[in-house]
Amino acid sequence: MTATPQPQRHTARREWAADLMVFGAIMLMLAGILGILRGIMAIAQDDVFVTTPDYVFRFDLTGWGWAHLVLGAVAVLVSVGLFQGATWARVGGVVIAGLIVIANFLSLPYYPVWSVLMIAFSGFIIWALCVARREDVRAPLGARAGTAGR
Repeated sequence: MTATPQPQRHTARREWAADLMVFGAIMLMLAGILGILRGIMAIAQDDVFVTTPDYVFRFDLTGWGWAHLVLGAVAVLVSVGLFQGATWARVGGVVIAGLIVIANFLSLPYYPVWSVLMIAFSGFIIWALCVARREDVRAPLGARAGTAGR
């Protein structure tokens, strides 16, 4: 007598958790791309950025450009790992989003509205990556496309 394999149950909680991971991966990729573009703008010393001489944290605009460029590139790479469902990418995504929050806080005087927007954006990324449990998201996120209608 052979035991029949139990079909894997797709509960609403697992679907919701996997959807949040997709949301976090897409948001992290967007934050990375926007960080890369912001870094390029700062390195080119665009006139979009305001320089304030009386701010406590006084840094060179080119240095901030390189910081945002590197953080953006790493965020894009980590988001690709998130689409593969890798646990290291979830941890890395939270760390990178936290570093994006810090970098945007410290660069508030140069581009204040955008910095506040990116801080909120990164907060949503951290939330989306932390809310799902490891056992809720097992398969790569791209493999979920075939199960959408079930």
